[in-house]
Amino acid sequence: MDKSMKQMQNEVDQFIGQFKEGYFSPLAMLARMTEEVGELAREVNHYYGEKPKKETEDEKSLEQELGDLMFVLICFANSLHIDLDEAFDLVMKKFQERDQNRWTRFDEEGALDGEDR
Repeated sequence: MDKSMKQMQNEVDQFIGQFKEGYFSPLAMLARMTEEVGELAREVNHYYGEKPKKETEDEKSLEQELGDLMFVLICFANSLHIDLDEAFDLVMKKFQERDQNRWTRFDEEGALDGEDR
């Protein structure tokens, strides 16, 4: 079953709501997010970079690391009472207006015929 962002935010809120400590402070949350981005970067470097994993390192997936990052991002948003659906709509509007002519579209003259992404 696909979950909406609102459902994910509610699910995380219910999980965190079980604990007296609640959400971390914004600064602690940012530190956690930075830590998770670092772990994601490490995995990307193992899969696509020049730094292979050591035999002693645990096998983690990019999917796991992105999930960890998403969980912390949702916690951060929830702790600040930010609706991520609204945040996403705002950023998409910004990109659609500001960057609408930044890149070459497939239907524009000069684009390579049959080019795939």
